Amino acid sequence: MNHFDLSLYLVTDRSLALNRSLEYVVKEAAEGGVTMVQLREKDCSSKEFLNLAIQLKRCLKSFAIPLIINDRLDIALACDADGLHIGQNDIPYEIARRLLGKDKIIGLSVENIRDVIEANKLDVDYIGISPVFSTPTKTDTAEALGLDGVREITKLSEHPSVGIGGINLSNAHEVIAAGADGISVVSAIMSHPDPRLSALQLKDIVVKNKLK
Repeated sequence: MNHFDLSLYLVTDRSLALNRSLEYVVKEAAEGGVTMVQLREKDCSSKEFLNLAIQLKRCLKSFAIPLIINDRLDIALACDADGLHIGQNDIPYEIARRLLGKDKIIGLSVENIRDVIEANKLDVDYIGISPVFSTPTKTDTAEALGLDGVREITKLSEHPSVGIGGINLSNAHEVIAAGADGISVVSAIMSHPDPRLSALQLKDIVVKNKLK
């Protein structure tokens, strides 16, 4: 098992960054306590995606925070990222693992109980429970699972889990209380006027509720 901390997992979205550079927001969030960062880019060239990945990897190195690439195995390989996150319709896990090697982190999104049962057969490093709540930042997701869904999935899953979708300061504690090992956020940090402060507050909520 690769060593990593799912507590506060930032998924990037430049369109929500309030005209600030991605590197600035990520660095501020890292200083505030983010434990993992996933670079998600759907609307840029491969070259730009790779340049962003290299930039963020350099930025996160001093914090010892893993950089995970969303979906794009080629980008993960090209920048020697710490890992890859795949969805149900992305490249199969077995191929990703074979090409990335056993030392890289691979996460898999699960959207229902059937996905969890299938994920239990795989040696993935973590699952992303998606979406916990409905969210405007991703329009291609399944129906919201809710807290009951999180409880059911975390009891059934053999892997560490992170909840994603509509999570913010007001409901983060509920997601941890429902059994998730961490929370994944997008707009709660990317669109916050003070990304560092938001990360600090969210991390504090996670830590306190994990201790309960």
